[in-house]
Amino acid sequence: MAEIVLSSARSRTKSPPPSRTEAVLESIKHAILTGELRPGQSLVEAELAERLGVSKTPVREALKTLAGSGLVVMLPYKGTTVREVDHVLARAVYDMRLLLEPVAAGRATLDGRALEQARTALEASDRAVDAADRSLANRAFHRALYADCGNPLLVQTLDDLRDKTALVTSAAWARRPSWEQEAREHREILRAAEAGDSELVRALMRGHISAFVARNFPEYEAE
Repeated sequence: MAEIVLSSARSRTKSPPPSRTEAVLESIKHAILTGELRPGQSLVEAELAERLGVSKTPVREALKTLAGSGLVVMLPYKGTTVREVDHVLARAVYDMRLLLEPVAAGRATLDGRALEQARTALEASDRAVDAADRSLANRAFHRALYADCGNPLLVQTLDDLRDKTALVTSAAWARRPSWEQEAREHREILRAAEAGDSELVRALMRGHISAFVARNFPEYEAE
């Protein structure tokens, strides 16, 4: 079991202190997205509780939440494991993103607030110290571009995909660190958004998502 501690992206900001369960959740998620907890690795409540210095209750609740977001798998009589990433998962996640996110970004009202959030996210990605911090910054960038699309159901669906997207991204970066390329593509998308060119934003977002898959999961496009 990896040596994980109660630390999270929230604890490195000026946000209010998280609850015990939230802190446990963020710590386990961080360990998964940095590879400290590997795909397929068993997650034993008692071991996690001991290493995090908490009771089993917040660990149990955190694992349930992570199962709901798709980062871990809970099976009767088999326990809980970190979800393994393969081209089947990548296909499911990126099919949805390709269908929905370019449309949402193209429809979004990219006002000064949204653009500032996107710029802040890019700066955070540049300062990131590990894959989990970089993943959080990337999530913030993408959300800034689709959040004001005017369709709450579309936003919720994309929000629900974010943890699975982060898991796929983390696995891909572990094999082939490509975040610098993705950062360049993000800046190109942001320039189009700043220019108010919604059609270009839509096209660039589609190309950005497709290019990531082509680089990291070539078998996805082969089928």
